Amino acid sequence: MRIGMALSYSGGFKETVAELADYEKAGLDIVFVAEAYSFDAVSQMGYIAARTETLQIASGILPIYSRTPTLLAMTAAGLDYVSDGRFTLGLGASGPQVIEGFHGVAYTAPLGRTREIIEICRKVWRREKLEHQGKHYSMPLAGTKLGKPLKLINHPVRERIPIVVAAIGPQNVELAAELAEGWEPIFYLPEKAADVWGPSLAAGKARRAPELGELDVIAQATLAIGDDVSGLLEFGRPMAALYIGGMGAKGKNFYNDLARRYGYEKEAERIQDLYLDGKKDEAAALVPHELLENMSLIGPEGFVRDRIQAMRDSGVTTINVTPAGATHADRVALIEKIKEMTSG
Repeated sequence: MRIGMALSYSGGFKETVAELADYEKAGLDIVFVAEAYSFDAVSQMGYIAARTETLQIASGILPIYSRTPTLLAMTAAGLDYVSDGRFTLGLGASGPQVIEGFHGVAYTAPLGRTREIIEICRKVWRREKLEHQGKHYSMPLAGTKLGKPLKLINHPVRERIPIVVAAIGPQNVELAAELAEGWEPIFYLPEKAADVWGPSLAAGKARRAPELGELDVIAQATLAIGDDVSGLLEFGRPMAALYIGGMGAKGKNFYNDLARRYGYEKEAERIQDLYLDGKKDEAAALVPHELLENMSLIGPEGFVRDRIQAMRDSGVTTINVTPAGATHADRVALIEKIKEMTSG
């Protein structure tokens, strides 16, 4: 199993990147850089490429709406070049709040757009003359007769840069299993994964091209090991409540739907009602402790080992951890420990 980490730079981006070398030495395999309504991820990943040597670098994620498909392909090729072949293109649809609210772009057809974007990116990386007439994208632009098919000037380091699709809905998960090198769900609960996503994964894999290899399944979990760390679970409540309750409207919240599919229908409904009423603390208090615990790697070493095995048994191949240590040294030690625990 690979060990990944989502880059958190609340204390300062440059300062955080300076610490990445220690995580790299400790055995960290890949770092994921988010892009929400923050600094852009691309400039930061280029900076990371210059400051690290072996660490894989992934966007986690670049929204499909805020760049053209060709620019996504160009950007991925450029980052793969400056990192000497260490880049992974993480793509996702984000959500209407960010896409329509911050970017001013209509949140439409995420499934169809993702499929076309993957096809276009791979054409660009193979340096084919770009001709694509799809439902959502046309290259050259149809009707004007002013454009002509072009191919990428530079020669990419790789003509197949790995693509990871962030997805939790049945159709998006099926698409990821069919077309992408990796799939990254959020709020991953190993014991429920087969029930919630098994049919979608099976349907997608049935159409998967052999050259894509096995699907890399990337699960996220907060990491803390010890007999006195269970209190750290409480820090996950506000984030879980934000997603389950606040990331979307009634009837249009993918994360609320996921909580319901996990079996927490009543809790999900109440959390959303409270959150949308502005009662965020009350909503957070209703996030089930069982859900927080079983999505985490927080607890005594034996518990953490059991959770790692549960993830492995459910098909996880990369664990994307958030090490919850009080100091940088503590967090590095956690990466060293989980690397050792997953190496067997």
